[in-house]
Amino acid sequence: MSLPKRVVLVGPMGAGKSTIGRMLAKELGYRFLDSDRIIEDRCGANIPWIFDVEGEDGFRQRETAMLAELSEYPQTVLATGGGAIMKEENHAHLKRDAVVVYLKTSIEQQVERTRRDRNRPLLQNDDPEAVLRNLFAIRDPVYSRLADIVMFTDRKSPRLVVRQLVNRINPRTPRHKRQIRKEGRNHA
Repeated sequence: MSLPKRVVLVGPMGAGKSTIGRMLAKELGYRFLDSDRIIEDRCGANIPWIFDVEGEDGFRQRETAMLAELSEYPQTVLATGGGAIMKEENHAHLKRDAVVVYLKTSIEQQVERTRRDRNRPLLQNDDPEAVLRNLFAIRDPVYSRLADIVMFTDRKSPRLVVRQLVNRINPRTPRHKRQIRKEGRNHA
């Protein structure tokens, strides 16, 4: 069994898509891409500003165009925004030549991980936990349907999640090859 062309990480905000994605890409020898960060870089503005000026619909249009482009890049780990799965047309982009991984986490963990983050426009209100619960109820079935692998991240270190993902993505990867890659990094 060979590695997939791409690994796509989906899941709610605070699930660890960016952190785990960076580490997973390094482990696989792939390039890491974060669709939200690339959108911000190309626009020269952060996501809250884009939401303020263009609304969520405007941001989602940018996101769809970005996913279409990024789905062409080989040997990548792609972290998506939490709402990327809500547009049906994005599903084909996410699944193209990819293993889709749903990083699933509890509402409590999401609240803890996002509580001080001001870069999440949907949570800038009086009851962010209620928003997270509502989003989970709507999005969890879609994440689950799209996913080839569901990985729970609660109370797990990112390193453990990455190790478990590597074993699930390619269970036949011999440990000695990973050890050689690790040793090569230590001597470089």
